[in-house]
This record gives sequence, C-alpha cells and structure tokens, in this order.
Amino acid sequence: MLKQRLLTALVLGALVVWGVLALPSAAFGAVLFLVLLVGADEWLGLVGLRSLAERAGGFAVLAALIGAGALLPNSVGWGLVVLGAGFWVLALAWLARFACAPERRDGRTRWLAAGAVALAAPWCALYLLHRSPAWGPGYVLLLLVLVWAADSGAYFAGRRWGRTKLAPAISPGKTREGVYGALAAAAVVAVIGAWVLGVAPLRWLPFLLVCLATVLFSISGDLLESMLKRQHGAKDSGRLLPGHGGVLDRIDSLTAAAPVFVCGLWLGEVAR
Repeated sequence: MLKQRLLTALVLGALVVWGVLALPSAAFGAVLFLVLLVGADEWLGLVGLRSLAERAGGFAVLAALIGAGALLPNSVGWGLVVLGAGFWVLALAWLARFACAPERRDGRTRWLAAGAVALAAPWCALYLLHRSPAWGPGYVLLLLVLVWAADSGAYFAGRRWGRTKLAPAISPGKTREGVYGALAAAAVVAVIGAWVLGVAPLRWLPFLLVCLATVLFSISGDLLESMLKRQHGAKDSGRLLPGHGGVLDRIDSLTAAAPVFVCGLWLGEVAR
C-alpha cells in the first residue's frame, strides 16, 4: 500500500508541476476545471445525489460559477475568491459545532451550497494567481509545495510525537503535534520560496505569516471533507487514485488554502 501511495504521489506530482509551469493560463484553467468536476462528482455522490439529472444540475452550477469567474475575473473571479476565504473562516465554527455534537447531521442543501463555494473559489484563486503578471505560475507552485510539505510534516510529526488529538470526533488520526509539524515544514518552504521568488527582504515576515495562515486553513479543508465523509458514512471520497482514495481526498486541503493564500497576497499588495 505504501509503495502504491508513493508511486501515485510521484506520478501526480510530476504531472502537476509540469502543468503549472508549462501550460498557458487558459489551458491550466481548463485542466483544473476538469479536476474539480471529478471532485464535484465525488461530493455529489457523498451527499446522496445519484441520478444523472441531479448530478448534471450540480455540474451546471459549478460550471456557471467558474465560467463567470473566467469571463469576469476582476469582478466575479475576485468576488468568489473573497467569498471562498470568508466561507473557510465560517467553516471553523461549523467544524467546532460538529466536534462538540458529532451526532448532529447537516442537511443536503447546506452541503451542496458548501460544495459549490468550496470548489469554485479555489479554481478562481488558482487561475487568477497563475495569470497574474505580479505573481504567476511560480506562486501557484509555491502554494502547492506549501500544502504538500505541510501534509508531510503533519504526518511525520504526528507519527513521532502525536499525543494530543486535534478533533477526534472528525478525524481521530490528527493531532496538535501534527499541526506543529505542518507549520514547521511550511515555514521552511515559505523562507525558501521567498528567496527563490525574489520577495523583498522587508516583506519576508508578512509573506511568512500569509503562508502559515494558509497552512492552518488547509487543515480546516481537510477536516471539512472528513466531516462530510463521516456524516455520510464514507471512508474515502472515491477510488480513482490507487492508494489515495478519490480526487477530493487529494485536493481537500487545497480547496481552503488557495483562496486564503490569494487573499493574503492581495491584502499584502494593498497594504504596501
């Protein structure tokens, strides 16, 4: 199983890096849209929408949101990014409520609305980041490496020192020590990234804070998907990726990280 996971991760990682750096923004956005459609299919399946008509309706909503963001990036696109970041702030309260009362179940409408925002916002964030003259593909790659490094740091720190459960009612395997490991790994990546991307020395501290906040919210993305699966009795979101489950299981952290990261960069530019 470990070898299978590693092989899948290496192949996917290589493809993602190539796609980010080699594809023009329009093609990058198209590929990302297809990935998110698969994620949407898994989300719809988890909440119990089985018929073709129901799923087609869900796909249409996501396509409409992403299409509007692509056609009107400076208004609708940025609006969805800000909406996404705000959603993840509110999701902290949602997670806390479930952690205190895990027997409660949220209705299908709430989960469908959450899915629309959780999947449309990261598309807009990553597309805007990729096409931006000020940031570009290098910042997209940094965001991905941040999330990957945080995930690895959390895993190894949790295995070595994990004692205190983070949210046992949602994800029993996660620990506070794992969070510290994620932040430590992210700090290293952020410093290296700031140097490689040529961030001005006086802006390293705010840049580091944005990266650390991004990682903290990426954990909430992971937890929200875990809550979705727990409420609907599923272990994985799908079986598409050998050893990794479904697409949602791989992008759950990124769905939260992307809008928060882009909003953080934008606020830094505004405050400059």
